[in-house]
Amino acid sequence: MKILVAGGTGMIGGHAALLLQAEGHDVAIAARKPAAAAPGSPLTKLKFVQGDYVAGTYKKSDLVGFDALVFCAGNDVRHIPQGESDATYWHKANAVAIPKFFELARDAGIKTAINVGSFYPQAAPHLVAKNHYVKSRKDSDDGIRALNSSSFRTMSINAPFVVGAVPGLTVQMFEFYTRYAEGALGMPGSAPAGGVNFISTQSLSEAVSGGLKRGEGGKAYLVGDENLTYQDYFGHFFRAVGNTKALPLPILDQEHPMLPDSAIFAGRGNTVYYEPDAAETELLGYRRKDIARAIDEIVAQYHKT
Repeated sequence: MKILVAGGTGMIGGHAALLLQAEGHDVAIAARKPAAAAPGSPLTKLKFVQGDYVAGTYKKSDLVGFDALVFCAGNDVRHIPQGESDATYWHKANAVAIPKFFELARDAGIKTAINVGSFYPQAAPHLVAKNHYVKSRKDSDDGIRALNSSSFRTMSINAPFVVGAVPGLTVQMFEFYTRYAEGALGMPGSAPAGGVNFISTQSLSEAVSGGLKRGEGGKAYLVGDENLTYQDYFGHFFRAVGNTKALPLPILDQEHPMLPDSAIFAGRGNTVYYEPDAAETELLGYRRKDIARAIDEIVAQYHKT
């Protein structure tokens, strides 16, 4: 199968692209800029299609010839341009531009399209009316699934916090987490109150592969692995670098330097815990209990011994 992974230069899309390639598919990645990966990274060897779906620069000819689209390029707090309100930008980038890009994929002859979306609208639906980001993710999910037809199979695979590594690709957030756990940033270890569900890049990529093979058109799949407090989550990084003297991390009711309140959409001190549907987990075929391994893999990439 010829597959285009939009957002394939990032951690989620890059991992999915490499897993799908390893399964024997002909994979290309699409993004605004080529992958900022180290020379020799397998990401740099994939065919690259340049474009900006928010700005509408992709043409139908860019997508012709692909059998499937995997979309991993939804916008979040990292992407808001200076001077633009979050409500305006997220509506434009997620609610409007993502379904429009899927329409372009349909018109180009792509037969299957997966949106890797956010867990919030399904796991915490009360946030839809309260949070512009969560609403934009629900609108994009609803929009792409409304395009499902007998000739264009669409679905969403909605993921929680994602942790993992891609060979040769630096993910600044996880590099900072590792330095924080090492004590190299000059800040004492702590954790905010609350917690959330997490999934590894490996598990999520396996779910994407399963969706391409067996997923039902028009469906929104809520995937997930482990429910962890933020104390346990950050504690994994401290344990992986060998800094066990700092454990257990103190829980402080203040904005955390590694996880700002703007990234905790349920609000500091709250939890978004759930158990993914067992039948859907089996259908998509992704592994569970993979978070400790994923954090060990991250730390192995960045840890200075």
